[in-house]
Amino acid sequence: MKIAVIPNLTREYALKTTRRVVEELKKHGCEIVLADYCEEDFSSDSTLLFGDTEDAIRQADVIVAIGGDGTILRIGKIAAKYSKPILGINAGRLAFMAGLERHELDLLGKLFTGEYKTDQRMMLEVLIFDKDGLCIKKHNCINDAVFSRKTNRTIIELTVESNGRLVNNYWGDGVIFATPTGSTAYSLSAGGPVVDPTIESIILTPICTHSLFSHSIIFREDERMRVYATKDDETELCVLCDGEEPIQIEKGCSCVVQKAETAAEFIRIKTDSFTEILVSKLIN
Repeated sequence: MKIAVIPNLTREYALKTTRRVVEELKKHGCEIVLADYCEEDFSSDSTLLFGDTEDAIRQADVIVAIGGDGTILRIGKIAAKYSKPILGINAGRLAFMAGLERHELDLLGKLFTGEYKTDQRMMLEVLIFDKDGLCIKKHNCINDAVFSRKTNRTIIELTVESNGRLVNNYWGDGVIFATPTGSTAYSLSAGGPVVDPTIESIILTPICTHSLFSHSIIFREDERMRVYATKDDETELCVLCDGEEPIQIEKGCSCVVQKAETAAEFIRIKTDSFTEILVSKLIN
């Protein structure tokens, strides 16, 4: 078995955690390939391989991402691109998507005995169309796609349609389209519901809307959601996919949000249920 280890070394405990992960994995005789930016810290170990992040993921059987939820999301999307399972290890604060905490690394041996399960997590696909209806950009999300002004200095009016029918005109700070996995992220902070990730759906949550109807709506996973600036002169609309750099949506363009063809595959070593994780991570 070849395992790619991709840490976010800006996290306080990431380097120490990565060293312990490598030690645990080496006990089982697997090949370990680290992201190339780790080479300086691990140059004394001649048994390790190094490669750029995407190449390491491409050649591995299993991916181990070490960091917070942002790291796990970023690496998870690349892993999904190559249909590779990913295990997140928390080296941050909350890391709701982490499968193991840094004090649980002795459980890594279960990767080699097959004592784990994998969860298929629905992803969203964001398509950006120009004014002539031509698709010009495509992005995938594990958590959410957030539509707002680039500067957030003033409110924005957005129109949302579902399968060609009007849902609502939202006048506020924007709207969030979230997966069930992302229901515990920004959507939750904006007042959205927590949805079990095994229930595939698309969650629409308005952000600070000036509207009599300001609640979230949960749509079927096969709905095709369309969103665009209601005013023709709006030029500051942008979309953030999983909190990454904002993508400018030019005047006259529109976006479609729908279920992606690919899914993210997360390794689950512990037997904790979704409710137990929710309680330990959020409520407690």
